Amino acid sequence: MDTSSFVSAIVLLVLVTDPLGNIPLFVGLLRQVDPARRQRIIVREVLFAFAILVFFALFGQRVLKLMHLTDTSLGIAGGVILFLIALKMVFPHPEGRGADHPLHGEPFLVPLAIPFIAGPSAIATVLLLVSREPNRLWEWLGALSVAMAISALVLGFAEKIADFLGEQVTMAFERLMGLVLTAIAIEMLLAGIQKFLLQLRAA
Repeated sequence: MDTSSFVSAIVLLVLVTDPLGNIPLFVGLLRQVDPARRQRIIVREVLFAFAILVFFALFGQRVLKLMHLTDTSLGIAGGVILFLIALKMVFPHPEGRGADHPLHGEPFLVPLAIPFIAGPSAIATVLLLVSREPNRLWEWLGALSVAMAISALVLGFAEKIADFLGEQVTMAFERLMGLVLTAIAIEMLLAGIQKFLLQLRAA
């Protein structure tokens, strides 16, 4: 096992699932839910998100082959998606991300599991990791498991963390993570473009 790339995968997956940025969303959307049920809902939604991402890790390559999509196009598309998500983290919507997902009653799958945890950026990241080194599938699944455990832990203590850090500090952390994710997205995009140019020269 390449420890450095394994840790890098965990960090990347934590960044794209963004548990710290999801704290205000989970607190707001679960405010009307009985406190005794909140932890169960959080665990359930994280498990839903984990199952969705595992599905794409296991079967995403087959779907891409059926659609005749290459690793190069996936790398470029993944970089673009991550860049757009990172921009939203650095420059958040004035009303917050939850404003686009009005909730009535107890949440189930949407919008907590999808798209707040297992969103397009998380799915694209999982597909990209597996497509680059499919022989390390179990390592990527392990990294995903660790990232989901971190998300569950952070979201499980969402209210306490929000009270301790305060809204301003939480937003500052999210913007910092957005800056890091922007750099990662640009690296992915440049790598995809470089690979595409090499393919053009070889053709």
